Amino acid sequence: MTSTIKVNNVQNQCGQNIINENSNTITLGASGDTIALAAGASQTGFGRTGTVDWQTGSIKTGTFVPVNGEGYFVDTSGSTSTANLPAGSAGAIVAFSDYTRTFATNNLTISPNGSEKIGGIAQDLTLSVNGQALTLVYVDATEGWINIQNAEDTETGTPPFICASVSGVGNTLATAPCCANTKIATFTGPGDFIVNAISPTPANNAVGYMIVGAGAGGGGGGCGGDGGGGAGAGGFREGRTAPITPYTASPLVAAAGITVSAQTYPIVVGGGGAGGNGPGNGSPGNVSSALGLTSAGGGYGQGNVPGGAGPGGSGGGSRGGGGPGFTKGSGNTPPVSPPQGSDGGTGGAAGGANPQSPDNGSGGGGGATGTGGNAGAGPAGAGGAGVSTNISGSSVARSGGGGGSGFPGGSGGTGGGGAGTNLPTTATGGNGTVNTGGGAGGGKVGGTGGSGIVIIRYKFQ
Repeated sequence: MTSTIKVNNVQNQCGQNIINENSNTITLGASGDTIALAAGASQTGFGRTGTVDWQTGSIKTGTFVPVNGEGYFVDTSGSTSTANLPAGSAGAIVAFSDYTRTFATNNLTISPNGSEKIGGIAQDLTLSVNGQALTLVYVDATEGWINIQNAEDTETGTPPFICASVSGVGNTLATAPCCANTKIATFTGPGDFIVNAISPTPANNAVGYMIVGAGAGGGGGGCGGDGGGGAGAGGFREGRTAPITPYTASPLVAAAGITVSAQTYPIVVGGGGAGGNGPGNGSPGNVSSALGLTSAGGGYGQGNVPGGAGPGGSGGGSRGGGGPGFTKGSGNTPPVSPPQGSDGGTGGAAGGANPQSPDNGSGGGGGATGTGGNAGAGPAGAGGAGVSTNISGSSVARSGGGGGSGFPGGSGGTGGGGAGTNLPTTATGGNGTVNTGGGAGGGKVGGTGGSGIVIIRYKFQ
């Protein structure tokens, strides 16, 4: 005979259990009813329902052994990982999920226990899709562990600002020393600026930039006491969207930054031009480029040969002596707005016993904001002034022109320009400073131009 107890709940009273002496079966509720546990109560003995308990407090790396009934978030951001499945028993269930969405780079290997199988095959299973999640249930010895759910989920929360990274040897990404919400990507060599995610607010996707081309090589002199012209600085270009990336910019700053999208932007950092080994011209500086913009390399300093100094971001200085073929190089070539540089200076052509003598001083190379100095009958022209900006977190001057050689040689322009030699010495002209785009000084042998640099500044939180 079956009895029905109609009460709101069944509880243990005074430490005594309710025991049915005539049956091993206890039925709670009728068909269609819902059995509810009181708040704070727990159940045992009812078995699993085909789900796992996700172990959020134990993120897995390396090699580990799953436990029946548990799911694991696996971090393969640093290296591959292996899950060695436990001995199979009918109904056992385990699950795995890509914690860092890096399974494509570093796989998760799931290995069956001994000679057991996964999907009927006694071989390892590899998860190699970013964001992949998998649930396995052990059925029997014939098929072993069977996949009951396989998903690929690469969805993440939408960031309010840009999320980016950098690649390339020596390139860095750091929080700005002045501003905890700002990142500064600095490229001293080639690499990539990788925008992994953008903001749903278009204004937040604007980045500030500075792109500096490489300085050129100084001109080389010929016989006797003559020397070459100073070299032009690499082109200087800067942009800023003040509300998003505020800082004290240079007077050459463009009205707005660049709005980026989620993609990889190749970065080119130009190398400095070699100096002329008398009586040759120096070599032009190489371009730098980023975010679809290019800054020209500096124009070479003229050696003791006709043809004039070279054009470029800033122009090179001409050889002393005057006459046809002794002309300064033009800056802001190719032209952009705001201008990326200035003209070089002209060599001296008058005032000595021989107005056409190459012993007259040479012109200085142009800089970002100053033209190269013109030479006199003996003194050389100084390198043109560069320009300062705080885009890197502190005020730094770049793109200074190189000084010409003469009696005495011209000084290098502020912003990494190399000094010209004092003739008639056979010394090499001063080198432009590395990663400033400074032009080199002229001499019997011209100096080497300074390499360029690219800096990108953006708000990340």
